[in-house]
Amino acid sequence: MKYGEEAIKKNVLEVWENPSPEKDYWVEISFSEFTCLCPRSGYPDFATIKIRYVPDKHIVELRSLKLYLNSYRDKYMTHEEATNRIYNDLKEILSPRHIEVSGDFNIRGGIKTVVKVSSDFNL
Repeated sequence: MKYGEEAIKKNVLEVWENPSPEKDYWVEISFSEFTCLCPRSGYPDFATIKIRYVPDKHIVELRSLKLYLNSYRDKYMTHEEATNRIYNDLKEILSPRHIEVSGDFNIRGGIKTVVKVSSDFNL
């Protein structure tokens, strides 16, 4: 196993103390190298994952987030499942004041998919 694969396998999402918990401010993260595998074909799906949150007591440690997102590359899941799982995991460990996660998936077979999940979702 190569060292990068080992780092991904052993990774755990880490949180740090919010340096300014008295304020409301946005943290915006964009990860353009996301991949997971189509559960039907096994072909890779590529996406940009965007995370936007207002922290409360904690912020996410970015290296652990990168490794966490890279752990999806060998998992078979739909666009919807991947985006919702990322949202759920981050919401659970951060308990932010607000959080949004979007998966902007590349066109495949002529279809473009964007999945958005938000703690303040209004239809």
